[in-house]
Amino acid sequence: QVQLVESGGGLAQAGDSLTLSCTASGRMFSSSVMGWFRQAPGKERELVSSISWNGNMTYYLDSVKGRFAISRDNAKNTVYLQMNGLEPEDPAVYYCAIDLTSKESWSMGPFDRWGRGTQVAVSS
Repeated sequence: QVQLVESGGGLAQAGDSLTLSCTASGRMFSSSVMGWFRQAPGKERELVSSISWNGNMTYYLDSVKGRFAISRDNAKNTVYLQMNGLEPEDPAVYYCAIDLTSKESWSMGPFDRWGRGTQVAVSS
């Protein structure tokens, strides 16, 4: 059973940076696509970024391109989301997710397991 635990959220000022981390239990992490989603109040959950099992392929939502960077450390079973230049539209609960069926191939989902999320708030 894979479990995902996010950390690193909090309150930041507009323009500041935050780094989110997500640590997974189990052995599937290193062969799976990982994703970061976010959901703001009253809005649909959206895929912000994802990364292939080996880090060679990534996806970014248009609105975060050039500001956010996803990375992973398979030795630590951890995926990161570096968020720079935080903007007023970035506040949300950020969720980590894993695509267990990706098995060392690129995939845009669907994602099978989710963390509980970490809150990101931005003050202007």
